[in-house]
Amino acid sequence: MQFIDLKKQYQTLCAPINERIQAVLEHGQYIMGPEVRELESRLEACTDAKHCITAASGTEALLISLMALGIKPGDEVITTPFTFVATAEVIVLLGATPVFVDIEPDTGNMDASLIEMAITSRTRAIMPVSLYGQPADMDEINAIAARHGNIPVIEDAAQSFGATYKGRKSCNLSTIGCTSFFPSKPLGCYGDGGAIFTNDDALAQACREIRVHGQSKRYVHTRIGVGGRMDTLQCAIVLAKLERFDWEIEQRLAIGQRYNELMDQYGIGRIAQRADRTSVFAQYTILVDDREAMQARLHEAGIPTAVHYPIPLNEQPAYRDLCAPMPTPKAATMAKCVMSLPMSPYLAGADQSRVVAALRKK
Repeated sequence: MQFIDLKKQYQTLCAPINERIQAVLEHGQYIMGPEVRELESRLEACTDAKHCITAASGTEALLISLMALGIKPGDEVITTPFTFVATAEVIVLLGATPVFVDIEPDTGNMDASLIEMAITSRTRAIMPVSLYGQPADMDEINAIAARHGNIPVIEDAAQSFGATYKGRKSCNLSTIGCTSFFPSKPLGCYGDGGAIFTNDDALAQACREIRVHGQSKRYVHTRIGVGGRMDTLQCAIVLAKLERFDWEIEQRLAIGQRYNELMDQYGIGRIAQRADRTSVFAQYTILVDDREAMQARLHEAGIPTAVHYPIPLNEQPAYRDLCAPMPTPKAATMAKCVMSLPMSPYLAGADQSRVVAALRKK
């Protein structure tokens, strides 16, 4: 059993993927080839966002977005400690301070009710994460940001492309949305890749310039930038995968719901999904008391597991002394008990039953 069955996905999509790759090999435009803009146009249509700017990775997408907003040393960015390190990493790389607020104990997402007390005169952005494929309470977060001088909100949607919040698409829920096309994401390439989404013309232009070393035109550098382009081959692969993406999301929803029903039937704790949003189940995560013992039991049964995430960012050695001192006891508690199970659109029902049987075995 695979934790994420990328091999099965390729076997299903090999013809369009190979055709797309061959087209790039034939035209030879490996950087900023025609597939780059084609993908951006397709992703704009998927999200209803006015602008999509592809980037070298999800991390680079976050970094470029913060640079476009002018985040600098001394600024503060409010975010969650219960996420992958890239969320905070890009803040620190710009000399700004991550201000961590605690999470909801059932979803693991940033607790919007705690944001207001974390805002100071130095707050320049709020960065919620759509954890495990489920958006945070974006309307409430946006409303708080608006009450405090229209603070920009960046949705870190690395795990949630294809998800919805109150009928609207993840990546188009705030000032800026950023996603990742890392291979294990709901929509992944075969290397690194990412994208930025916004409806703001000026921010879109800034992001486009920053990703090509700050160029407004060739050899004219109007701002500080980075080498942040998504290469043409990776864009071609994502274009091929888009042909089956709607079906894959349907499968993720069905498999996630079946997991939910089985977990609830047998009294196994799990991450909750809210009624007003649709998770794409980037991971399927449960809550267990003795994680090491449970992982060992599943390993013996040939079932892979993972932990997303074992240490909150404000407890990480590199970040402890860099972040504002905000208590996050719920994140600390959740980090001790989360365990992710095999999850992909190609997970067979029999394998899902095997997973649950192993969880229940005494």
